[in-house]
Amino acid sequence: MTRVDSPFPEPELDELYRELILDHYRHPHNKGKLPNATHAEGYNPLCGDEIELDVALDGETIEDIAFGGRGCSISQASASMMTDAVKGATVAEAERLAEAFRTMMTDAESEPDEALGDLEAFQGVAKFPVRVKCATLAWRVLEDAIKGGPERIEIKGDER
Repeated sequence: MTRVDSPFPEPELDELYRELILDHYRHPHNKGKLPNATHAEGYNPLCGDEIELDVALDGETIEDIAFGGRGCSISQASASMMTDAVKGATVAEAERLAEAFRTMMTDAESEPDEALGDLEAFQGVAKFPVRVKCATLAWRVLEDAIKGGPERIEIKGDER
């Protein structure tokens, strides 16, 4: 039997699929639909990840949020953890958190913003540019939903 070597050293794979990410993938939080909410969708044609997001605003506060979709563990866990992080936050706080997440994903050398909390679990994903699109899809859909949707976000091959 021929042994197939992984292109990544084992510690990097361990970092990529940290237990927290896998737990949210297996047991997603806030999955479902919300009536009378702003709806937005996103799609990554490179890997097939899909995120649907319903956001219920009470003034400037995200009163409730739910997601649906399908895709890899990174995209689904990111959506699950994002909904936990922004539920009850103001729109300005959610936008600031989205920017901090995007910075962590695109600048692997920067220290993650403390406001990210458990979302720092995705820091290791920044080393894998193709997977960054998976992690940021839910956040891009959130920004669209906050603006009133329902534009369908489609990630292009040359963007992170």
